[in-house]
Amino acid sequence: MRVAAVDCGTNSIRLLIADVIDGRLRDVHREMRIVRLGQGVDATGEFAPEALARTRIALSAYAELMRRHDVGAVRMVATSAARDVSNREEFFAMTSEVLGSVVPGAVAEVITGTEEAGLSFYGAVGDLDSAAAPFVVVDLGGGSTEVVLGSEDAEAGYSADIGCVRLTERCLRSDPPTGDEIDAARAVVRDALAEVIRQVPVQKARTWVGVAGTMTTLAALAQKMATYDSDAIHLSRVSFDELLPVCAELLAMTREQRAALGPMHEGRVDVIGGGALIVQELAGVLGEKAGITDLVVSEHDILDGIALSIA
Repeated sequence: MRVAAVDCGTNSIRLLIADVIDGRLRDVHREMRIVRLGQGVDATGEFAPEALARTRIALSAYAELMRRHDVGAVRMVATSAARDVSNREEFFAMTSEVLGSVVPGAVAEVITGTEEAGLSFYGAVGDLDSAAAPFVVVDLGGGSTEVVLGSEDAEAGYSADIGCVRLTERCLRSDPPTGDEIDAARAVVRDALAEVIRQVPVQKARTWVGVAGTMTTLAALAQKMATYDSDAIHLSRVSFDELLPVCAELLAMTREQRAALGPMHEGRVDVIGGGALIVQELAGVLGEKAGITDLVVSEHDILDGIALSIA
């Protein structure tokens, strides 16, 4: 069957159209657009009108692609930003109108942090060698970060309310961030990761798998790519000796300097520093608790998990 999966997060909205054959996915089309749906949500508690408008434009383009590729089933998942807002019914009405034009009755659904973590895990580990298990999969998004431990199945997971957009808007307001802002952001992240450690036995992990745009961008920068190459990124391994200096450099850069980096998507320029700080703190925790010294980056993530869940 041909399915379409849509992942609508705090920073980006992504589409996967795929054929499901014998329980595995064969890609037909993948696309990502930065819409910043979670713009200001942490401060206001509601979606901004301009953020909803950007999301509608992107979703309408995705609906046209679904029709062109004869999609038979669609599932759209909304994650952190949509869990937190007071005007989410406006968002649901928009998705019902747009998706319903492709598959009658289709509408976005908000999933819990636990569900999000599980879908991320299944999407991320499908191409990995089971000999490297147990895996700790980290999906670092705009509004939340999911941490899941497991081997063939997810065994424990937790969704922490830290993400690159949320942390940047809350703490990292200067260009570049001041030392005091960075210290405040670290305190927020460390408090959140303390709860992650209580909920997820990360000390059992043998392999750290990172998914989503912050992780893949950091890997591209660590590998000194002139332009982003998804095939080269998928399942690449980055040592902490390569990864952590890149994180530190991003936090020290101005917006103009970050924007000039070849693999940097323009929609991540403003928030990549917050994501880099979260990765620094995660590396410290996983190094101390599990003896992990590198990061494996997967291009497959919650989007693949959503597509598989349809079938």
